[in-house]
Amino acid sequence: MSNPFENLPTTPTGEEVIDKAFSRATRAGGSKDGIEAQQSMLMTASNIVSDNLQNVAQSWPTIDDLDPFYVELADAIVGDAYPADDDPGIDALKQHLSEVSWAGRKAKEIRQEYEGRLVRGDKDTARKLRKQAFARMADVVEEVEDDLAAVSKARDALKGIPDIRPDEPTVVVAGYPNVGKSSFVNRVTRADNKIASYPFTTTQIRVGHFEDGRIRYQLVDTPGLLDRPPEERNEIESQAVSALEHVADAVLVLVDPSEECGYPLDQQLELRDDIESRFDAPVLTIANKSDRSTDVEADHYMSVTENDNVDAVLQAAIDAVGYEIELPFDDE
Repeated sequence: MSNPFENLPTTPTGEEVIDKAFSRATRAGGSKDGIEAQQSMLMTASNIVSDNLQNVAQSWPTIDDLDPFYVELADAIVGDAYPADDDPGIDALKQHLSEVSWAGRKAKEIRQEYEGRLVRGDKDTARKLRKQAFARMADVVEEVEDDLAAVSKARDALKGIPDIRPDEPTVVVAGYPNVGKSSFVNRVTRADNKIASYPFTTTQIRVGHFEDGRIRYQLVDTPGLLDRPPEERNEIESQAVSALEHVADAVLVLVDPSEECGYPLDQQLELRDDIESRFDAPVLTIANKSDRSTDVEADHYMSVTENDNVDAVLQAAIDAVGYEIELPFDDE
């Protein structure tokens, strides 16, 4: 499953919905006379308002059916987009979508209420009734203008989620800056690495892929999230780490025992300990820059710059994931 929010259509503003509905209604009524013209205008305006608003709500995936990774990550991102809401996050988005859907249904109800009344009077009465219906529809759309704006804001934020696929075996790479994470990911993955940013941080995340035994693995480098102590992460970043817990099948924590990265080894190991306590997946300690120092207890030692033991570390990650292809078997 790729980003389920990537291809969401643009959300119209309330003004755009009304302008489109009433201008098309005017054209539809222009080709007819009398009561029939008013009926045509009412039908056209109602259909456009209803369809546009219902399409906004229905174009979104059902949140509760998504992988927990995307639910939690969306909750963090939408919470950042709606800081002023009483209940920011994914629940606020659901409420905004519900209000828009209600407005779409209400436009149909207004049309149904006025259809029968139009045919019972003369053309002047029909015109007045149609104008009343238009005013009520405009009021309904105006009532959900803020909801449309909120949905649009969430859509713009969520479409930029990095393309991490929960259905692929995933290795998360963590550790302080300058310990060699990006160099490792670049060395062992294909040339089509994708770089993106979480909407709430300017720091980029790197997602690479490699194959082993016809299985495609995902390698995720997480600068801005798993490269500093938990107390230095804001609430949104902490929730994004929680989302990563759902997708990680193994975690490699790179440490630099030479401390050339600029961070004391004990701080690096404290970060490793925090990650071990948070993630249910296997966590391996990888000492990089082994050509400079091996003065730390680690699961594996390597030097990316010297290309020493890099393949062995990658194999250790594969073994830690323990992924097996599910084959269909005939029970008969």
